[in-house]
Amino acid sequence: MKDDYVTRSYRNLHQGEDLVYFRICLKQTDLFIGVKSESYDPALESKVMKLVTRLRADLESYIALDPNFSSSLVPVPLKSGAPKIARVMTGAATVAGVGPMAAVAGAFAHEVGHLLEEYTSEVIVENGGDIYIKTTRDRLVGVMAGSSPFSNRLAVKVRKEESPLGICTSSGMVGPSFSWGKADAALVKAPQASLADAVATGVGNRILTEQDLKGAIEYARKISGVTGVLAIKNEQLAAWGDIELIALDNG
Repeated sequence: MKDDYVTRSYRNLHQGEDLVYFRICLKQTDLFIGVKSESYDPALESKVMKLVTRLRADLESYIALDPNFSSSLVPVPLKSGAPKIARVMTGAATVAGVGPMAAVAGAFAHEVGHLLEEYTSEVIVENGGDIYIKTTRDRLVGVMAGSSPFSNRLAVKVRKEESPLGICTSSGMVGPSFSWGKADAALVKAPQASLADAVATGVGNRILTEQDLKGAIEYARKISGVTGVLAIKNEQLAAWGDIELIALDNG
């Protein structure tokens, strides 16, 4: 059984001191957002809520027409007239070979981040462990890996030259999202957060034991658009691509 992740206590880790944070919640959507302190305005929260409300309405209406979209664990064809959010999710899921909902958190984070870029040069949008980041400085993203000894002891460096960037994590041991596998963490970097989200699910699905790490990495590295992968199971990890790991001192 997965550990309880609802409290999202990981949000207290590695917050940039130059940012102001706020939270937007609507039904299952729970966003933790950081923007440049000098750029913050309460009106930004209203703008984000308006966008999230529209995105959810579009997606819920489409699912009502095609219930399989929300339940399928494999790619599904789009119906005529599908909204943009469904098209983005389907595109990422098809490339990754997973169901469309595997890309939903990353897709929402990316859309919100893109909106906020109009108002601030620094944006971090976190949605259930899936992150969209636009930054003018190097930042660290902490790695949550369940009961693995690497959990909370490593961070992935995001260089300013990489942004905007999606950096998404799937786990078969922590969190509410479905996974076929038992990975402690499957982290993927890609310019599109929806793609990073979908591929992270695909990586996690392939990991039951430490012996599966290499094959899971091989799967991800063949997908166009993926720039880095990190997979963790128990006391072992594997990485490929643009992954710079930083040891954290949490003592």
